Amino acid sequence: MSLPAKPEAGEGVRSEFATLHEFVEAASVKLPASAWNFLIGGAETETTVLRNRQSLDSLAFRPRVLRNVASVDPSGSLFGKRLRLPVLLAPIGGLQGFEPGGGATVVRGASAFGTGMIMSSASQPGLEEVAAAGPCPKVFQLYVRGDQAWCDDHLRRAEGCGYDAFCVTVDTAHFSRRERGLAGRPLMPPTDDYQSALSWEQIKRFRERLRIPLILKGIATAEDATLACELGVDGVYVSNHGGRQLDHGRGAIEVLPEVVAAVGGRARVFVDGGFSRGTDVVKAIILGADAVGIGRLYCYGLAAAGAEGVCRVLEILEDEIIRTLGQLGVASFADLDLSYLYAAAPVSPPHVHSAFPLLSLEHPGDVAP
Repeated sequence: MSLPAKPEAGEGVRSEFATLHEFVEAASVKLPASAWNFLIGGAETETTVLRNRQSLDSLAFRPRVLRNVASVDPSGSLFGKRLRLPVLLAPIGGLQGFEPGGGATVVRGASAFGTGMIMSSASQPGLEEVAAAGPCPKVFQLYVRGDQAWCDDHLRRAEGCGYDAFCVTVDTAHFSRRERGLAGRPLMPPTDDYQSALSWEQIKRFRERLRIPLILKGIATAEDATLACELGVDGVYVSNHGGRQLDHGRGAIEVLPEVVAAVGGRARVFVDGGFSRGTDVVKAIILGADAVGIGRLYCYGLAAAGAEGVCRVLEILEDEIIRTLGQLGVASFADLDLSYLYAAAPVSPPHVHSAFPLLSLEHPGDVAP
């Protein structure tokens, strides 16, 4: 993939959005309450949503000074393909509910900027249309909704369309109770029997049939990371589904170190869960992640300004990351190690939007849990 020499968001979008706060506010205005609640909500008490932010806010930096940081390189890679940032647009179901083009629009934004996108099988348009929408690195993410022949069909189609990797989400054996904004309506769809029956034996079968890298998304323990590596999985993706699945889980970045240790370099390690600012991304890379997934964050850009909004969110995130690296006294992610982090008490109560303290949202969906 050829990376753009400079940011590709239009001047109008650049002048309208100078901070990430502004995207959150714009999305809250544009989206109906149902879509907004789906985007920001979590399972039951939303404790896992809060812990995602609390664990990120419990890490402070130890900067070094008098280093030559006149030129900072914030790039990363995905299975041999260079990324402008070590940031992936995480799989989100129902992207078409935020903007009519759904996953195809997201790919156009990711391609304009120069980073990768993971396409959810629960989003529209189909995997072929998304693959054709732009040249950025792409991963196809599968929820199992059929038998082995159904799964094999998706494997073949993803490979045939040129996806760079195949991702199976493994933390949805039972659907959660996502109660925000659902008064008087069904709390959840019925549990899918195919997804509930998913097992390590089937993961082994996926690995044997795939000719592209296999990622497991939803790993939350060292034990399962070890099992994944023993089966030859290429990517171990630490995630609690953005706090949408198991309530009272640990914060994602709190889980990351034990997974990195268990993987021991045998696979790439990815993480998502509450990552909202450039400082969050830097903390995850210090702790051993190869790339960080953002979900809600790019959806704010998608809802606010389509593909240009996605690109502009990434531009701002890049600016935050470059400034953070420079202020830490390093010229690239490779220069970081654990000495740059320190355990510290959070300074504000966690919330899905606690990374954006300047917000003054009045949307009916945005109330503290």
